[in-house]
Amino acid sequence: EVPREYASLPQLKGRATLEMKVKLKDAAARSLDYDRFDLQIVVDGYSAPVSAGNFVDLVQRKFYNGMEIQRSDGFVVQTGDPDGPPEGFIDPSTGEIRRIPFEVMVEGGKAPLYEETLEDLGRFNEQPVLPFNAYGTLAWARSEFEPNSASSQFFFLLRDAELTPTGSNLLDGRYAVFGYVTSGKDFLESLKAGDTIESVRVVSGAENLVSPS
Repeated sequence: EVPREYASLPQLKGRATLEMKVKLKDAAARSLDYDRFDLQIVVDGYSAPVSAGNFVDLVQRKFYNGMEIQRSDGFVVQTGDPDGPPEGFIDPSTGEIRRIPFEVMVEGGKAPLYEETLEDLGRFNEQPVLPFNAYGTLAWARSEFEPNSASSQFFFLLRDAELTPTGSNLLDGRYAVFGYVTSGKDFLESLKAGDTIESVRVVSGAENLVSPS
């Protein structure tokens, strides 16, 4: 069970598959023979119920539709910062930015750990169930020194397992992974700032989203 203090946040009780449609800017000038592509993403609420729930909730709200890619540096592709001063999703029920806690499930654990990174806890040798070990790993962006500051900004990792082996990279246990790109990941490296997410939709697993009453 998710700790009581987070019971008011959306939770995903299972997995969900999503489809993200992307449109590229100036594809011809970039010598690309395509200007659109689709990504299939699977998010895991078994291991990251709050992290995955927040993402699926924002997708259902169409929060990301029409949003531009905001960072692409060869290491990550990042977006999710809405127009205007707020750096996250304003929850209409509170009028404030909805923050979600850092969340990680370690191998052999019965429930996710919250608020403190594995580094903060001194649990360096433990492996997350959802590691940064695949090209297209999906995780929440946050302020560097505040693990519980994530809201709506997320990133895709552009590194393969050989370069980020589980347990020996600087991301595992420090940033909250909640899913992976399962189809279309080869397109990720062509993404640049200014390209647009046309839409994201839940293909299956929407019934696993539990919204707070």
